[in-house]
Amino acid sequence: MSGKRQAFPVRWVYLGVGVAALLFAGIIYGWSILKAPLADAFGWTAPQLALNFTLTMWFFCVGGFVGGIAIKRLGSRVMLILAGAVTFLGFFLISRLNGSIMMLYIGYGVLAGTGIGIAYNVIISTVSAWFPDKKGTCSGTLMMGFGASALVVGNLASALIDGPGWRTAYLTLGACLGIILVIAGLVLRRPSDGTILPEAPKKEIAAGGEDFEARDYTTGEMMRRFTFWRAFLCIVCLSAVGNTVISFARDLALSVGASAALATTLVGVLSICNGLGRIVTGALFDKMGRKKTMLIANVLAIAAAATTLFAVMMGSLPLCVIGLGITGFSYGASPTISSAFTSAFYGAKHFPLNFSVMNFNLVAASSMATAASGLLVSTGSYVGPLVFLLVLAAISLLLDLSIKKP
Repeated sequence: MSGKRQAFPVRWVYLGVGVAALLFAGIIYGWSILKAPLADAFGWTAPQLALNFTLTMWFFCVGGFVGGIAIKRLGSRVMLILAGAVTFLGFFLISRLNGSIMMLYIGYGVLAGTGIGIAYNVIISTVSAWFPDKKGTCSGTLMMGFGASALVVGNLASALIDGPGWRTAYLTLGACLGIILVIAGLVLRRPSDGTILPEAPKKEIAAGGEDFEARDYTTGEMMRRFTFWRAFLCIVCLSAVGNTVISFARDLALSVGASAALATTLVGVLSICNGLGRIVTGALFDKMGRKKTMLIANVLAIAAAATTLFAVMMGSLPLCVIGLGITGFSYGASPTISSAFTSAFYGAKHFPLNFSVMNFNLVAASSMATAASGLLVSTGSYVGPLVFLLVLAAISLLLDLSIKKP
C-alpha cells in the first residue's frame, strides 16, 4: 500500500465544490426569469425567445461534447477556466444588447450555452470519478445544485433586475459564474492512479431482476447498441415534459390567475422540486436499481403533464401549483438518470465522452419545447402543448419498459 492513500474525506470536499459551481451554472434554466426584461425592452416575441432557449440547449450539448473530448488532453483545470471565460463573455455581451436578437443568440445561446455545457460535463465527470460506489447519489447531488439554481440564483437575478436593472443583472451573474468556475478549476482534479476508492459493485442487480456484468464500453460500442438508442429516446421524451414547462412556467401560472410575484415564486417552487427530484432519484438509483427508478420517473412525468393539463382546462391555480411541483420533480429525475444510467450500463473509463453523447437528448427535448411554443402561439391555448407532452410521457414509459441490458 506504499504510495497509496484513501480519498474518503477529500472526495466529499470535491462534491461540495462541484455542487456550488453547478448551482451558479444552472442559471441557464432561469431563462423564464431572465427573458422577461428583454421582451419588455425590445418587444421580442415568445417564439423568438423560445428559439434562444433551444439554441442554448444545442450549444450546451456541444459544449459538453467538447469537454468530454478535451478533458483527457487538457485536464479539468484548463477546461473549467476556459468555461468560465467563455460564459462571462456571453453574459457580458447580453449586458450590452442594443436590440439585435442575433447578439442575444450569440451571447446567451452560443457562448453561455457552450461555456456552461463544458463546465457541466467536466465537473460531473471529474467528481463522479471519486464515487464508483455511489453513482446515483453523486450524480443526484450534483444535479440538485444545477437544478436549484433557478430558485437561488434566479431570485438574485430577479432582485437585480428589479433594482439596478437587467443589464447589471446579466453582468453581475456573468462575473460571479466566471469566477466560481475558475475557482472550481483550481480546486477539482480527478483521482490519481495511487488513490484508493471504494470498489464499484461487480454486478448491477436491481430489485426488478436486472443482472449483468459491468464493463467499459467505448463511445462507438455504446452507440452501436440498440439499448442505448431506446434509453436515449426514453430520456428525450421524459426531459421534453419538464423542459417545455420550464420554458413557459411563469406565463403558464399567470394564465390561471397567479399574480406576477406568485408566478415568479412558482418558478422557484418548480426549481426546488427539480433539485429534490435529482437527489432523490440518485438515491433511489443506488438503492432500488435502474428499472424501478426509471419507472417511477416515467409515471411522474405522465402525472405532471396530466395534472398541469387539467389545471389549465379548469383554470385552477392550486392544481397548477401541484402540476408544476410534479413537473419539477419528474424533470429532475431526467439528468440524474442520464448520468447514472450511462455510468452503470457503459462504465467509467469512457464516461466523459459517453455522457456528452447521451446528453444530446437535451437538443431533441428543447426542440420539442420550441415546437410546443409554436403550438401555443397557433392555438392560443396551453391545452395543445400539454396534450402533446402527455403523449410524449406515455411514449417514454413504453420505451423504458423495453430496456433490458446494455
